[in-house]
This record gives sequence, C-alpha cells and structure tokens, in this order.
Amino acid sequence: MKTVALIRKELASYFAGPLVYVVVGAFLLATGYRFYTTLNSYVTFGFGINILENFWQDFFVNHIGFYLLIVVPLFTMRLIAEERRLGTIELLYTYPLRDTEIMLAKFAACLLIFLLFLAGTALYPAIVYAIQPFDPSPFLARYLGAVLFLASCIACGLFVSSLTDSQVVASSCTFVVLLLFWILTWNEAAVSSTFLTVLSQLSTFDHFFSFARGVIDLKDVTYFVLFIGLFLFLTLRSMESRRWRGRR
Repeated sequence: MKTVALIRKELASYFAGPLVYVVVGAFLLATGYRFYTTLNSYVTFGFGINILENFWQDFFVNHIGFYLLIVVPLFTMRLIAEERRLGTIELLYTYPLRDTEIMLAKFAACLLIFLLFLAGTALYPAIVYAIQPFDPSPFLARYLGAVLFLASCIACGLFVSSLTDSQVVASSCTFVVLLLFWILTWNEAAVSSTFLTVLSQLSTFDHFFSFARGVIDLKDVTYFVLFIGLFLFLTLRSMESRRWRGRR
C-alpha cells in the first residue's frame, strides 16, 4: 500500500506540470508523421514481397524504438536527481518507506506514463487494419518487446539519475548509455565475427529487432528482464550508499 500511495504521488507530480503533455504530444506527432511518410514510401515503392510486415518491422525499430531512446531520458532525469537537487529526497527518506519501495514506485510511475505513449501508437495499426485487414497476432510480440525495451530504458535512466543531482548530466548520460547499447553492432566491419557475436548478445537493438519482426524468443525476454533487474539492483545499491558516504 505504501508503494501504491507513492506511485499515486509520483503520477500526480507528472500531470501537475506541462512536460508530460508536451512530450506525449511531440512523440505522437513525430511517430504519426513517420507512420504516414514511411507507409506511403513502402506502398509506393514496394520493398520486398510482404510490404506490411516489412513496414511494421521498420516502424517499430527505427521510429518507435529510437524515439523512446530520446524521450525516456527527459523523464528519468528527474526521478532522483531533481529530488536530490531540491532537497526533497531527504524528506522522502524520513518516511517509513524502504529504499526498495521508493525505487519501485518511481520506476512503476514512470513506466505507467510511458505506457500512454505506446497506447497512442496503437492507433496506427488500427488505421491500417480498417483499410486493409491483416493478422494482428504479431503485434502482441511487437508491443511486448516495446514494453520490455521501454522498461529497460527507464531502469537505466533511474540508475543514472541516482548518481547525480544534475538533471542535465542525468539526461545526457542516460541517452549516451542507451544509445551505446542500441548501436553496439552497427559497425560490423570494425570488429571480428567472434566479438560481434558477443556484442549482439548485449545489444538492445538486436534483441528488440526480433520482437519487431513479430517473434517472441525466450532469450530476448530473458535479456530484457536481466537488463532491467541489473539496473534496478544498481539503483538500489546507489541509494543505499548514502548511509556510508554521508550523502543525500
């Protein structure tokens, strides 16, 4: 119940300011524009035999996934860094809450906000389905992958936010880390095939790509669950470090 109450408090703080409305609007505007232009391009030039499947794969990876890389740091930067800068984190620590409950509440509230982002994108397949019906089952994998990828980005951003009291530093560093995991395997010619195989196991892009194809692979699910668990574990250790470092 304490965690639920804190989640409500976090959600209320999101909707009290203009950031969530502006960013959700900008995200849907950008993805909507890319949806229209990319679909128009695929229909006009007809890439491959299965145009729609190729289109959705491209759209989820290169537009929804990449745009999440950009907007997630704008929200995660405030999770702990802002409270530390304002001094409100001291007040929060005086409440009868464990660090685990505080961390999970911030993570869950941010995730709920971003589910609004993804819910808005469901309009795009609905529009196409109304014009040309298709098998909707691959979208279960695509949205499962999007949620896991999103949760991974938030967990990473939460950890970075716990390391600093500067929102600019938290946002910038989170974007760099997320981008690094995203592009690990993009320059295939620069590394050996063995090393490339290792990098592909660490790349968020490679694991999200399978979901974008409409495939649910246990190893991809496991990767994202471990990714989320690792960064939440590191966040908890970072929060607990104030006890022996005398830091807020």
